[in-house]
Amino acid sequence: MSVTRFQDLDLTRQYTYAEYVTWRFSERVELLRGWVAKISPAPSRYHQEVVVELTRLFANYFAENPCRLYTAPFDVRLPRTVGGETVVQPDVCVVCDESKLTDQGCSGAPDLVIEVLSPGNTAREMREKYALYEEVGVREYWVVEPSNHLVLRYELRDGIYVGLAPKTGEDDDIRSVIFPDLSVVGKGVFGL
Repeated sequence: MSVTRFQDLDLTRQYTYAEYVTWRFSERVELLRGWVAKISPAPSRYHQEVVVELTRLFANYFAENPCRLYTAPFDVRLPRTVGGETVVQPDVCVVCDESKLTDQGCSGAPDLVIEVLSPGNTAREMREKYALYEEVGVREYWVVEPSNHLVLRYELRDGIYVGLAPKTGEDDDIRSVIFPDLSVVGKGVFGL
């Protein structure tokens, strides 16, 4: 049975991916270990400018690379998370294993995920998604905080995230660990 209004969901219970794909309402949601998490309303213009700039810079790099680049809304299904199924919509993600790609999105861990923070989602990105991405094996995770011109990067080593030196808008070079030829200029990302 398809749910057509967000308010008809029972937020006191967990849902499955099979239920998630039947929902037909305009609000954007994610499933975090089976629990519904409503995505904040349209992010700020500055948030979107940062996402667009990252996408533009990354698209140039991945045009000559077999890995694929995607931006939200793009469902990433993480079916093997402890506690329930997870479906997230990262701002930017890179998938190198084409067998993970389906008509509905990605089923499995992307290689690189970038979440650009906006008011109202910071705690979820920093705690819940960090733990989820680490658990499922996302090899590199960036948390971008536009308000402070800050990029926090994490590399997966032996199943545990290791934090790398923070980068700011003043830094000239923000380099990917798993794609060492991929670097972006902090001032450009943040429009400084």
